[in-house]
Amino acid sequence: MSKQRQRQRRRRRIYSRNGWVASRAKRKRPSEQDENSLGSQIKGYSGSKLPEDIWCFIHSLLPMRDAAQAACVSQAFLRSWICHPKLHFSENTLLGSNKNARQNDDKVRDFNSRIDCILKNHSGIGLKALKFEYPSVYNGNSCHLAHLDSWLQIAVKPGIEELSLRMTVDGAYNFPCSLLSGETGDQLRYLSLAGCQLHSIVRLGCLRRLTRLQLTMVHITSSELECLLSSSFALETFELRSCDSIVCLKIPCLQQLSYLEVVTCTNLKVIESKAPNLCSFWFAGGFQVKLSLGETWRIKKLHRHCSNFAFYARTELPSTMPNLESLTIRSDIEMVSTPMVPSKFLHLKFLSIAIGGVTFDYLSLISFLDAAPLLETFIVEVMREWKKRVSVFEDRSDLRMMPGHHHSKLKHVKIIKFSSAKSVAELICQILESATSLECLTLDTTHGMPRCSVNKTGKCLFMLKYALVEAHEGLLAAKTYIKPKVPSKVELNVLEPCIRCHAVGL
Repeated sequence: MSKQRQRQRRRRRIYSRNGWVASRAKRKRPSEQDENSLGSQIKGYSGSKLPEDIWCFIHSLLPMRDAAQAACVSQAFLRSWICHPKLHFSENTLLGSNKNARQNDDKVRDFNSRIDCILKNHSGIGLKALKFEYPSVYNGNSCHLAHLDSWLQIAVKPGIEELSLRMTVDGAYNFPCSLLSGETGDQLRYLSLAGCQLHSIVRLGCLRRLTRLQLTMVHITSSELECLLSSSFALETFELRSCDSIVCLKIPCLQQLSYLEVVTCTNLKVIESKAPNLCSFWFAGGFQVKLSLGETWRIKKLHRHCSNFAFYARTELPSTMPNLESLTIRSDIEMVSTPMVPSKFLHLKFLSIAIGGVTFDYLSLISFLDAAPLLETFIVEVMREWKKRVSVFEDRSDLRMMPGHHHSKLKHVKIIKFSSAKSVAELICQILESATSLECLTLDTTHGMPRCSVNKTGKCLFMLKYALVEAHEGLLAAKTYIKPKVPSKVELNVLEPCIRCHAVGL
């Protein structure tokens, strides 16, 4: 037998084993073929036969919309659908791409009927995760909240592990705390509430397995929140956003809590934490908020959004949080340049600073590099101002240098919203001169956001004309002052505005 015929036979046997070609098998007559039944395809699978529970597991991994469609063509998937473990109710998942083409009344009616149908046919067994995003068309229609009450009563049963409720009617819905009492709350691991009221906390019971709690624009008092946290012994992550009713945030002695996030709670005055193992803190708020975080030497990751915080971070933070490994700062207005002081960040490896202020001297940020001998990644975002900074093309004097500074660990540097500002060019040239281990330098003249090639919208983030002008000036500054000083071993990436999305007459 020739080698060619042997290869052909072997190929046919492989195809046959995988069920794609039924070699030497008699074809069925059309009357014997199952009409569009995925269930019969599963049953007639010519390879290794999988148990139905495996197919059910595969079905459970599909997004809800795809899982519902699969249930229409397969008996096996239909049986799995009535026990589907994850339900996600939103305009997108239920109404699809045509949601904007309908009248509001039609959308509300269609949205309600689809949820009614799904929950009516669901067995109530096996539901692990429920995510509900209240449609925007319900704004001002509080009478529809009664539907939500009944839906939650049907879906939230013992065994549920994840519950997410996002309302667009701010504060109109009072979440029924009794829903999570007893065995139901005992199994819950993740709870996310947005745009509702949360009272009668004592009716929640003990959320002994809750590991992550998210509250966004939730009306809850300080004492009610403290009661809620006290019953969440296993909590690891707590996120509090835009909850303006909170004046004093008290975190009890939660042994497992490692991540705390507090963002724009406008009436907040005090944050007091007794959690002994807190190691990551994200806070957007001013200096008027009194912070008492216990053993701050345990904190390794800090994200702080606060004007004039760069100065504080350089002068005070090394002593209060000496073991920081990652530091992210956003200071919309920095009035004073960063000083050179002897204190050090001996463990810092990642540093990201977004900083604004027309008079701020970006070269002074070299002080952070001097203080962090182990720093590997350094990111600077130059916040754009309506008043233009001094350009390297306007001030023709020599670029300033700060001799005596050397860094042996820095590998990656990125400048976001790079322009022709002279102090920014001086900072980059200083880094090129002193960072002997530098591998990559990225100068991004845009917003630093995903570009149209990878963005879901298919478009780059919009840029105003003055920002586009600054971006093009930045490209010229990079070519004239930066590129000639980049060592051959350093990779230089200069990102410019997308021509397709940002066509502008300059």
